[in-house]
Amino acid sequence: MARRYFGTDGIRGHSNVFPMTPDLAMRVGIAVGTIFRNGSHRHRVVIGKDTRLSGYMLENALVAGFTAAGLDVFLLGPIPTPAVAMLTRSLRADVGVMISASHNPFEDNGIKLFGPDGYKLSDELEMRIEDLLDSDLHAQLAKSADIGRAKRVEGDIYRYIEQAKRTLPRDVTLHGLRVAIDCANGAAYKVAPLALWELGAEVVTIGNEPNGTNINLGCGSTAPESLQKKVHEVRADIGIALDGDADRVIIVDENGEIIDGDQLMAVIGESWAQEERLTGGGIVATVMSNLGLERFLDDKGLTLARTKVGDRYVVEHMRNHDFNVGGEQSGHIVLSDFGTTGDGLVAALQILACVKKLGRPVSEVCRRFEPVPQLLKNVRFSGGKPLEDSMVRQAIADAEAELGSKGRLVIRPSGTEPLIRVMAEGDDRDQVEKIVNGLIDVIGNVRSEAA
Repeated sequence: MARRYFGTDGIRGHSNVFPMTPDLAMRVGIAVGTIFRNGSHRHRVVIGKDTRLSGYMLENALVAGFTAAGLDVFLLGPIPTPAVAMLTRSLRADVGVMISASHNPFEDNGIKLFGPDGYKLSDELEMRIEDLLDSDLHAQLAKSADIGRAKRVEGDIYRYIEQAKRTLPRDVTLHGLRVAIDCANGAAYKVAPLALWELGAEVVTIGNEPNGTNINLGCGSTAPESLQKKVHEVRADIGIALDGDADRVIIVDENGEIIDGDQLMAVIGESWAQEERLTGGGIVATVMSNLGLERFLDDKGLTLARTKVGDRYVVEHMRNHDFNVGGEQSGHIVLSDFGTTGDGLVAALQILACVKKLGRPVSEVCRRFEPVPQLLKNVRFSGGKPLEDSMVRQAIADAEAELGSKGRLVIRPSGTEPLIRVMAEGDDRDQVEKIVNGLIDVIGNVRSEAA
């Protein structure tokens, strides 16, 4: 059944345009409150947000919906997504909400939902919410005496900071390291620099002056050029780039070179395997992770399990098959020993622990394998289903046959934007480029004809 509201990571869209309107946000509060309003206890929801201007609007709309459904609301203010997941459990809330569009520009926003266990909701629960959103919700409203209350919670960011700090081994400090961090003018602009400083690092911070419209703007994990320059400028040992809600991370080494999520998973997976901490016999990643990672793990006697794109699918596989390391090439790193969702700060701390343990530069520690040539391009579309076109399907079949066993092809619609993503990888760079560009042309022509 087609989903009208939910994508791969909650509900997301352009602010003040359906579905990201205050009207729908209020309905989400009522619908979600209805589903999680079980038992006779006083129900509660925690709501965090990043630094987008539209966060004020959506926060108030969600408060109206949840209180109308009879839930008490605890407002956390700007705080990372993993902190919301952690505090949902810590505060014994029935549900957690993060208002964020992650790495998207400020014009977009989204609603991410967590159950009382701190995990993102299942597909089945999201479908139940969708059914309620399209129904008459008047019958779900609480009686006058049962309407919920709302209050702002001060200081709970420090719970998250302490939890993040405790993920470092007790005998490891960051003394002697100069760390440059880019907070993307987003949710971690307070917590990440403070946690690193308290652990002993010399911290140089950029992207920590949010104004409501500059989140992810020329900064953060999707635009690390500013951090690369800063690393060179201050001669930092390492650069850490978070995204708007701090659930993903990209590392910049001392030479200003970018290290993606695949390399980070390789570092952590190998280190934890050597320390006999790794469970599941390997790691979990998505279909987008580089073939070089798979070959590296195989050489170490470890496996790579692949899932659909989306950290929630990575987490689902990890939970079902007892893995404790997983993530995405984009920098979502999930370490289930420490949390229930991707956590950019905690993943960065594990990398820093490896750097301190090995006593070698980041460029050496974090270059675990040579990536196979890989190319990803996007085609924007305004409607229809271009991947179902017969010409596109034939072009895809021809490309797969050409790559054979020496490469991979992944073509999928984005779960958060109106894009078709075309990715190919293989040992022959020229062949990979030819295949991707050819498919982009075919899909683009179908899109143009449909328009």
